[in-house]
Amino acid sequence: MHCRKLVIAASIMLVLLPVRAAFAADNLESVLRKLDTAAANFHTTSANFEFDTVDTVPIYDKDVQKGVAYYKRDGHSFQMAAHIAEVNGKPVPKDLAYTGGKVVLFEPLLNQARVMDAAKYESYLLLGFGASGKELDEKWQIKYLGQEVVDGIKTDKLELVAKDPNVLRLFPKVTIWLDTEHAVSLRQIFDEGQGTSRTCTYSHIKTNVELPSDAFTLKTNKQTHFVK
Repeated sequence: MHCRKLVIAASIMLVLLPVRAAFAADNLESVLRKLDTAAANFHTTSANFEFDTVDTVPIYDKDVQKGVAYYKRDGHSFQMAAHIAEVNGKPVPKDLAYTGGKVVLFEPLLNQARVMDAAKYESYLLLGFGASGKELDEKWQIKYLGQEVVDGIKTDKLELVAKDPNVLRLFPKVTIWLDTEHAVSLRQIFDEGQGTSRTCTYSHIKTNVELPSDAFTLKTNKQTHFVK
């Protein structure tokens, strides 16, 4: 009798697995199409953020950064900036901006700016902020993980694996929680490998609002030391 129950249970699972796979595929296709529609109407976003980076190797360590982020899309042009105000509970201003294919990290306390060519990483930078379903599908292998409520908002949870080996070396896996109606992320978890992960949480998200005139401006001066 016990063996018969096991056979029946296994048979049911064999029937349900293809059904579940088809269900997930249909849901993923629906999510991507919703993102296509939302991305077409996406122009700007502002949001508060908290970036929690955790290292477990060789010992546990956690770094918490808080601030405000801005995103802007105009056709194929994309800009983003993250203005960090606080690091581990202390006021440590840092400004990160992406525009024209370059990322610049400016540290006012050091008066130093680090510049990196990053056009090939744009798919990572705009991840979940104005990216269409087509763009995600082109850049990532996508697995639909269902729906979850985050901060009172129903989101679609996706697991992403980069198709670009350069991005894959940086992030073996990314998990995002998307508000597909507005093409924005409420949460992102970047698995950076070797015991390191970074969780990005966004709140007070405002879409298609007028951004500050200096949203993407880094307040460097003549004495700022630039490092490439």
